[in-house]
Amino acid sequence: MDLKDRIVLITGGAVRIGRAISLQMAEAGAVVCCHYNSSDERASELKQLIERKGGRIRLFKADLNNPQNGVRLAQEVHAVFKRIDVLVNNAAVFFKTPFGSVSEEQWDRLMTVNLKSVFFLSQEVAKLMLKRKQGKIINIGDSGAVHPFPSYLPYSISKAGVMALTIGLAKALAPHIQVNCINPGPVLIPETFPDKDKQYAIEQTLLKREGSAEDIARTVRFLIEGSDYITGTCIDVDGGRRIR
Repeated sequence: MDLKDRIVLITGGAVRIGRAISLQMAEAGAVVCCHYNSSDERASELKQLIERKGGRIRLFKADLNNPQNGVRLAQEVHAVFKRIDVLVNNAAVFFKTPFGSVSEEQWDRLMTVNLKSVFFLSQEVAKLMLKRKQGKIINIGDSGAVHPFPSYLPYSISKAGVMALTIGLAKALAPHIQVNCINPGPVLIPETFPDKDKQYAIEQTLLKREGSAEDIARTVRFLIEGSDYITGTCIDVDGGRRIR
C-alpha cells in the first residue's frame, strides 16, 4: 500500500512512539489523523511541525478509558474523510503494579485502555474497511507480552491480549485486511525508572542498548508500504530480547 494520500488513524499519536509514527506517516505523504487524550500542548506542537513541513494532519481528542469513545473516534474520522485506510493502535497506559498490591481499579484501567478499547476501535474501523475491501491494522504490543514484567503483570497481560487479538483479527478479516503487531523492547525508557531498572532492561537485549521510537515508526511504515503479504504476525523490535 502506497502511503501517499492515505488516511491513517494513530491513537496516542502526539507523544513518544506515537509521535514518531505520526511524523513518519506525514513524511510518507499520508493524511495523519492524530488521536490524543490529555496531551493538548504536545498535539498542537506536532500539528504545527507537520504543517510547517508541508504535511497534513488533523487532531482528534478522545479518552479511551471509555471504549465507546473509541467507537465515536472511528465514526468521527470517517465522517470527515469518508474512509480510514490504516489504523495504528498505539495508545496505552503503563504504570507499576507490584504483585500483591494490585487494585481492581488499576487492573480495569490497564485492560480497558490497552486491550478493550483496542478491540472495539478495531471492530468499528474494520467494519468500515470491509466495505471497501481493503485496509491495514497495526497494533503496538510490548516485549513484556512474551516475557512478562513481574512488577507490571496486568500491563504485560493486556499486551499479551493484544497479541492474541492481532492473530484473531487477521483470521477474521482475511483476505481483505492485513492485521499485524509490533512488540517493542526497551524503547524510550521512562526517566522515572531507577538506573538499575533501566540497565536491567538493556541487559536483557542482545544488542545491549536502548532502541528508538524511530525504530518502531519505520517498522510501522514497512508493514504498510513494504509488503501486502504479511498478516497475523507479531514483529519483535526488541534488540533480540525475545531470544536471549
